[in-house]
Amino acid sequence: MKVEEPMPVFGTPSHIDLSVSDAEASATWYCEVLGLKRVRRVDFDNRVMIVLAHEATGLVIGLNQHTVVPVTRFDDRNVGLDHIGFSVSERADLDAWDELLTRLNVVHSPAEDTANGAALVFRDPDNIQLEFWWTRHG
Repeated sequence: MKVEEPMPVFGTPSHIDLSVSDAEASATWYCEVLGLKRVRRVDFDNRVMIVLAHEATGLVIGLNQHTVVPVTRFDDRNVGLDHIGFSVSERADLDAWDELLTRLNVVHSPAEDTANGAALVFRDPDNIQLEFWWTRHG
């Protein structure tokens, strides 16, 4: 009989790295729209990377502009990343994000309620789908 080994543990994501077409423009967008702070820029031989941080959660987002780009625009139907979901604690938070995204002229869906919660979907300058998600409790 095989003895079950305990599963190693891990925490919430520490960072997300995204490939973008214009690291500077994307950094500006993520700072203006999501309130991230610019930490640093690193120029490698094959890519530029700008590191951003979300102070409230500690999440780090790296924006990578590669010198060779086989696909020029993100499409979540391809194999790989579908979307990134950010949690909100209250349903009303989605309405507040809706108002802010509208003021910033960021194209987005209305908050859509489901049996499990509600989502508000929007996209970054490279068409990467982002989402604010509220989980219904009870």
